[in-house]
Amino acid sequence: MMLRCPIRVGTELYPESLALTFAGRRWTYRELDAEVGRYVAALESRGLHEGDRVALLATNHAAVVFLFFALGRLGVVLAPLNARLTAAELRPLVEDVAPRLMLALGALAERLPGAERLESFADGAASSSTCASLEASTPRVILFTSGTTGRPKGAVLTEGNFRASARCSEGNLGPCPAPCWLGTLPLFHVGGLSMLTRTAYDGGCLVLHERFDAEAINRALDTEGVTHASFVATSLERVLDAREDRPVPRSFRLALIGGGPVPAPLLARARAAGILALQTYGMTEACSQVATERPDEVDGRTAGPPLPGLEVRILGPEGEVLGPGREGDIEVRGPTVMAGYHGRPEATREAFRDGWLRTKDVGLLDERGRLTVLSRRTDLIVRGGENIYPAELEAVLAAHPAVREVAVVGVSDARWGEVPVAFVVTRDEQPLPEGLEAWCRESLAGFKVPARFLPLEELPRNAMGKVERTVLRQRAAED
Repeated sequence: MMLRCPIRVGTELYPESLALTFAGRRWTYRELDAEVGRYVAALESRGLHEGDRVALLATNHAAVVFLFFALGRLGVVLAPLNARLTAAELRPLVEDVAPRLMLALGALAERLPGAERLESFADGAASSSTCASLEASTPRVILFTSGTTGRPKGAVLTEGNFRASARCSEGNLGPCPAPCWLGTLPLFHVGGLSMLTRTAYDGGCLVLHERFDAEAINRALDTEGVTHASFVATSLERVLDAREDRPVPRSFRLALIGGGPVPAPLLARARAAGILALQTYGMTEACSQVATERPDEVDGRTAGPPLPGLEVRILGPEGEVLGPGREGDIEVRGPTVMAGYHGRPEATREAFRDGWLRTKDVGLLDERGRLTVLSRRTDLIVRGGENIYPAELEAVLAAHPAVREVAVVGVSDARWGEVPVAFVVTRDEQPLPEGLEAWCRESLAGFKVPARFLPLEELPRNAMGKVERTVLRQRAAED
């Protein structure tokens, strides 16, 4: 089956419907189609063809949207690079991709020598009518993993992966004609690209923001008809703080919350403000969502069941499939799973077991098939032979009224092998509260109680809001 560009399809079916907003500007499907056509013409003038690769260094910008769909019309692969990386960190990624063309926003161009300026790339170009249809197996992007387990690898996601991700997500969340997604996640990450493609396939609108800003987000929620959003727990809390818990408009349907468990008090605040907050678990190699709570079955404790069309299983140390309630390695299978790692056949083989993607995460399924993610395999703490999952400790500490956010990491210990250390960010810049150890002992076995509690003004996070545990482990060891 050949798949057509969703912007061209939208232009034929609903040309005057809103497709994109950014920085005070708006584009209908007809207007967006014309902008995409100009970028196609500019790419054709550079001699790019199907299978070529383009490296991009940019924060969220309308030009990224134009480029993404233009590349799809030519079958050219996009390799978006993390805008937070230094020139030295970017260099090996560019070498891996071997792009025919490099583009960068003007403010970032010095970090990508030889890159053309993205904003002016299509200046003067006439709109091209070229609009090739794609096979489901056609590569669309190379997305580099965070590199928390070694050298970053470029996951190859296809047109079919993105289409399946949108279809499976809708099967879980329920249909919403012309959804309006709030786009605050970076477009160099699978979460941002998934929102971009999902809205286009469904004839909706992406309300794109350059960066996370709680005040700007609340204005969008109140005035732009936003129906869906994606947050992590800390950004959800900041949104609620900024709006002083005022209810959101009735048009707002739900928010996906990724990046780990959400404290129960925060979920209660969200519900009181009319936000249906659904916890979700996903990864780059599976084109974002793997499991998500269902709107009519929210429990606030799990990441929900696998999306319709996806399968999740838990495996033991000998490769045996484990039953409900048993902890083991999480594996995923389905149409959203990547084609492999770019130029890394050995890493690709290691990533799969009999057609199942090895996530390197630890978790369990309950009797109803809902997934609980306990830890990254690399974050697991083994203290005197006992397994400790940081998420469990973090959930207990996050419930303390003086704690705003917390992260737990393991550090080497001569007696126990490893011990947990908790980094704590308090509310309103309060000093570290006394009695945190006693608070933990009320809910945790003694061996799980952190050996130390260290104060921080804020947790180090990457562009997607995930805690950079490697930084914390180093700091804990130095301390």
